[in-house]
Amino acid sequence: VQLQASGGGLVQAGDSLTLSCVASGRTVNNYVMAWFRQAPGKEREFVAGINRAGVRKDYADSVKGRFIISRVNAGNAATLRMNTLKPEDSAVYYCASTFRPYGQIPTTSTPYSYWGQGTQVTVSS
Repeated sequence: VQLQASGGGLVQAGDSLTLSCVASGRTVNNYVMAWFRQAPGKEREFVAGINRAGVRKDYADSVKGRFIISRVNAGNAATLRMNTLKPEDSAVYYCASTFRPYGQIPTTSTPYSYWGQGTQVTVSS
């Protein structure tokens, strides 16, 4: 599975941005898809995840109510709609995926088998 992330950029505080993650190589209908982010000097952290059916979604507390994760393209892609962006949201955002037809959405990076290349999001104050 190859993951291609896109959509990052430079925005002002309060703006919105949508990231996209497209999977190729095989279908990922039975895979969890998720977004992580890593700011300079900080550890990579979970942002949002969505299960295979797109019914269950989990979010980090810091983004709840502002970010929305969705599955599109018959489940082979995921988007992250980021609203009311804050300077502390600035980071490199990575999409990730792992085979998980059932169960919880992992919120740590270790269980994820596949990673995209990252896309930079910078929010100016």
